Amino acid sequence: MIELKEADNIEIVTLMDNYTDALIPSSPRVKRSPPYKNGKIASPLIAEHGLSLLVRILANGKAHSILLDAGCSKSGVLHNLKELTIDINEIEAIILSHGHMDHYGALKSILRLKTGNTPVIVHPDVFLKNRFLVLSNGKKIQFPVLEKGSLKKTRAHIIINAAPYLLASGLALVTGEVERTTDFEKGMLSAFVKRGGKTEKDQILDDQAVVLNLKGKGLVIITGCAHSGIINTVRYAQKVTGIDQVYAVIGGFHLSGMAFEPNIAQTIKELKVFKPALISPMHCTGWKAMIAIARERPWHFVLSTVGTTLTL
Repeated sequence: MIELKEADNIEIVTLMDNYTDALIPSSPRVKRSPPYKNGKIASPLIAEHGLSLLVRILANGKAHSILLDAGCSKSGVLHNLKELTIDINEIEAIILSHGHMDHYGALKSILRLKTGNTPVIVHPDVFLKNRFLVLSNGKKIQFPVLEKGSLKKTRAHIIINAAPYLLASGLALVTGEVERTTDFEKGMLSAFVKRGGKTEKDQILDDQAVVLNLKGKGLVIITGCAHSGIINTVRYAQKVTGIDQVYAVIGGFHLSGMAFEPNIAQTIKELKVFKPALISPMHCTGWKAMIAIARERPWHFVLSTVGTTLTL
């Protein structure tokens, strides 16, 4: 087991997600970005099919800020950082949840604007080439590739690791490859990769999450897409940390679309077992799954919108 130090406070700022709404009111632990600034209507925040989360961790009077993912476009996250008046140099490390294009879009742009070298923690398959989807009509859709060489030119200090990895002075854990133990979370059946001239199922082994330990409350588990399964991810976080109590489950649960919607009921049933005090599904979770979670766990559900700050 890995010793994950306790955080006194945690803030999670949604820099990019699929949804924006300027009229949702704030609550004590959920601060929404207002549509005005200095007595004037503010420039709108940008939403896109992508995810980017700024995670701030406070412990013993010292603050750490890490970035999970960088959205889909090259400019969306940068625009939102500017509008939210967040200093890009606050980010001390960047984690990629996996190598799909809707999670690394602004990565190189961010790295070019930062001063000094920045650790970028990735699984080796983040740079995997020849990934593609096969649609139900047989059409083949090729994935873009994050080129390792071009990333090296941006002052990125690339840390390639498939095992659990600690950062932020031991306050944050990157899971590395997540064990697949459930019988219903089978990944993207339409995803394939060509290796050595042979086509095989793409297990998306680079899927990983960030895990925090909030003092007196338990684990905060933050996912990008949870291609390995959100239940598998929570269970693996419990296993590697030795901490059973789960306080919050946040991020993409990948329950959108006909292939994944049959898993919604079982996923909610399993989530209930963990008894999280906060559930904030994002990005690829899908509208039907979000509505179902909100109905089943209304007092624990938080709707994610771009510009939202969760205070835990």
